[in-house]
Amino acid sequence: MSLLVLVGVGVGWTISTSVTSGLYTSDALGALDVDGPASIGGASNILLIGLDSRKAMDGSDLPAQFVTDQLHAGDSDVGGYNTNTLIVLHVPGNGDRASAVSIPRDDYVSVPGYGMRKIKEAYGLAKADEDTRLTARGITDPAVREQQSREAGRRSTLATVQNLLRIPIDHFAEVNLIGFYDIAAALGPLEVCLNSAVDDSEYSGASFPAGRQFLDAAQALAFVRQRHGLENGDLDRTRRQQAFIAAVVNNLKSSGIIGNISKMQALVNVVKKDIVIDAGMDPVKFASQASNLTGGKLDFYTLPIEGYETIDEQAVNIVDPSRLQAEIKTIFAGSASTTPISSPGARPESDSAPTSADALDIFNGTGRDGLAATVAATLTSQGYTVATVGNSTTTTSTTITYGTGAGETAHKLAHQWGTTASSDATLADNHVSIVIGSDNADRILTASVPAYSSQAPSPATNAIPTTGAPGPPTHGTDSEGSVPCVD
Repeated sequence: MSLLVLVGVGVGWTISTSVTSGLYTSDALGALDVDGPASIGGASNILLIGLDSRKAMDGSDLPAQFVTDQLHAGDSDVGGYNTNTLIVLHVPGNGDRASAVSIPRDDYVSVPGYGMRKIKEAYGLAKADEDTRLTARGITDPAVREQQSREAGRRSTLATVQNLLRIPIDHFAEVNLIGFYDIAAALGPLEVCLNSAVDDSEYSGASFPAGRQFLDAAQALAFVRQRHGLENGDLDRTRRQQAFIAAVVNNLKSSGIIGNISKMQALVNVVKKDIVIDAGMDPVKFASQASNLTGGKLDFYTLPIEGYETIDEQAVNIVDPSRLQAEIKTIFAGSASTTPISSPGARPESDSAPTSADALDIFNGTGRDGLAATVAATLTSQGYTVATVGNSTTTTSTTITYGTGAGETAHKLAHQWGTTASSDATLADNHVSIVIGSDNADRILTASVPAYSSQAPSPATNAIPTTGAPGPPTHGTDSEGSVPCVD
């Protein structure tokens, strides 16, 4: 659960790299466009990823009795590699209040390389495909395959979130199911508040009276995993996750951990085996702007949905990406500290419209199923004309060639994707041939999004849906102003 990665934000990054040494690190952010815009004014956007996996970092199963009996979380085959928690944490550089924005796990969105899927599936789909490719290459060490295939899952999740919200992602952190438990156990009893009594013994194991109460590690996991018996199901579970973060922050303030190096070192030693952070994260630098988190200056939001549908026998949340982009822009203070993400090298929208006469022939040379179709669908949505979609022989390098009259379009795409284009007299006039190779396929998928409008979207009247809309409102807090009461 990425909720507990906030402990890393509030604890590990408030002292020195000596305390956080030993954490797993990841280069997955490198899949995003390195030349794209980043947060400004010292702000940071951090994607917190909660992985609902019953596997250890080396791919081995977590102890069956522990997972099934104590955590009420099924066996090692349950949950797969879904990201059941996705939270964008925005920390302003000037010490103002931070914002934690939850993305509901069942939002039906475009996942690069896989088409429309639930956002939680982006990780597992890419992870499984990469594991298959590694096996085909003769890599038999399961721990090596686990680490490398999880990197593919992280890249997929990062690209999906960035494409959906059009914001920079400066850093990320990931924690798995056992990490949640270990952190909760290390912190000790955590205080929560329920509006009504609940009994979900059959599923999550959550069985609690109404009111304020303290939970141990197993109870805390049940608290945040419950969705059965709640009026808004997964959306109410998102509120539980936010309430738990508030409980963690409150615990850190009251326990004296912050500023006590020995206590902080002990906590990090317990949880570092379960947490992954991006390799570019600087704990010391972040310390200068993290005090607003542990000081309680943190607001919670849940991005809205438009309604519910059943697609391919799965219940999904229908979302409007344009609305989500406007909502998060409003939440992050009208882009004062965050610049919108755009396609790398993209010109202003008025100058970047494709030539309507040019036709694209797109071929997949990577062996990744559906990649050409995904790129074609995205380019079509941008206004390009796609004539042919197919596969080619496997290739490493992406090649773009063009016939007479199509040079402008070809060079525009080449610039956007970090490659080159060349003329080919054998191609038909006004045709561009694109063969996607494995060397920059991730960049093409990440970059292939409609250019962000040069005119900012109109701010929404509410950052969160009003009463009666499908999405839940923001948390209120209880009478003492520290622990939010939730359903």
